[in-house]
Amino acid sequence: MEITYLGHSSFRIKTKSAAVITDPFDPKMVGLKNSGGEAEIITVSHQHSDHNSVEKISGVKKVIEGPGEYEIKGVSIIGYQSFHDDKKGEERGKNTIYVFEMEGLRIAHLGDLGHALGDDLVSEMGSIDILMIPVGGFYTIGPKEAVEIASKIDPYFVLPMHYKALEINEKEFGSLEPKETFLKEIGTTVEIMPKFSIKKEDIVEGQGTKVIVFEKK
Repeated sequence: MEITYLGHSSFRIKTKSAAVITDPFDPKMVGLKNSGGEAEIITVSHQHSDHNSVEKISGVKKVIEGPGEYEIKGVSIIGYQSFHDDKKGEERGKNTIYVFEMEGLRIAHLGDLGHALGDDLVSEMGSIDILMIPVGGFYTIGPKEAVEIASKIDPYFVLPMHYKALEINEKEFGSLEPKETFLKEIGTTVEIMPKFSIKKEDIVEGQGTKVIVFEKK
């Protein structure tokens, strides 16, 4: 499996059977360069244009836009309802958390989660190998809340997203925290790489959590 960070909350997850892109964004709105890309499957956590620009992606067979259970080209996906704020969606609406099972690995993408996760939902999601989590605050959980949620889920790898990056649209996203705030808060091993290649066999039972930071974002 190969994971590439496209920026904001968008990742491309490539396996032998299919490619998935999460939360494709409008580069004009976000300010980050995004070549779009190719994928059979797209997941959309909520209907904001920095997360639902599905027209930027080619080769799409299925767009998933909400809670439910899905099985496509060897990829199992479960969507769980959550909220974009800590007032049960009154301010920013609903958000979908997706858990992917691909090549024996379990990946959670939290979308624009805006609240703490209860024990029941964490238990329902099950064990998670790779966690994609927003860390920038303002529109979502912030660095401290992200550390608490990561600790509760206890994955092998944490991939921060939705933070203040270079070239981001300051008008829209200038209030976000940079990823460095989260990295200081979590205080664990950080590895920097252009893309993340991982197989189930690479995970050593009992290994500690590592944070993966992608270059040039």
